[in-house]
Order: sequence, then structure tokens, then C-alpha cells
Amino acid sequence: MPIDGEYEPSTWGWVREQVEEYESSGGTRGNTLRDSGMPIIVMTTVGHRSGKVRKVPLMRVEQDGEYAVIASKGGAPEHPAWYHNLVADPRVMIQDGPAPFDAEVRVVTGAERAAWWERAVRDYPPYAEYQEKTDREIPVFIARRV
Repeated sequence: MPIDGEYEPSTWGWVREQVEEYESSGGTRGNTLRDSGMPIIVMTTVGHRSGKVRKVPLMRVEQDGEYAVIASKGGAPEHPAWYHNLVADPRVMIQDGPAPFDAEVRVVTGAERAAWWERAVRDYPPYAEYQEKTDREIPVFIARRV
């Protein structure tokens, strides 16, 4: 079931601009984290309090059509705002290229989390530093196409 409703862009300028560039180009522009050259995806959720459509660029960590969604917030002591959206409603849309698709997320733990965390750090090494900066275990969700 597609996510629709009123879109409320991020209050963070760089997030808002990257999502706009990515979507308007079908994923051909704005598809890396700033100037890093590291690929991103765009995840769409529904705000757990506002009910508005929210979009965020995330690092691309993919295996066999599933995507890791890492709630790192750069190692901040609290989860990113979108974490609460996923806990409240696991339905998301993922855009990795020209066409978004419906997906559902689930949080992973134990050995499964460890394997996905290793992939995430391989694809985006700063995740390891983010984990060192915070006392919380950074949540790892897996998005699977529905």
C-alpha cells in the first residue's frame, strides 16, 4: 500500500535539498552523501505524531534486495526522529534509483543484527565511529519489499 498524504519536508536544509534533487532526477543526482561519493537511498515514512509524509536520505546498505536502515543520528545520544515513525508504523517506501517501492521494516537483533551491522560498517565506515560516540546500541532495521 503506497504511502500518501501531505508531505512535510525536513527542517534540515541539506536533507530537504538532497531529497528534492534525488526525487526530481529519478535518483540520477543527489544520489551520494554530499560530496563523499557514497551512495544513498531515500526512505519515506509517516510521522508518528503529525501523520505527515516524511522523507530522509540514508546510506545505501543493500543485500539481496533488502536494505539496512541504520538509526545512527551520527552517534547522538538519542535516536533520529524517524526511528519513532518506524516503531509506530513499519510501512515505508524505499527509493534506490528511479522508482520507489513499498517495503516493511523490522528491527534485527543478535547474530542477524551483527551481520547487517558488519555490512553497514563496510559500506559506510563512519558507522563504527558513531557507535563509539554513544552509549545506546544503534538500532538496525531491515526493509523488505512487499
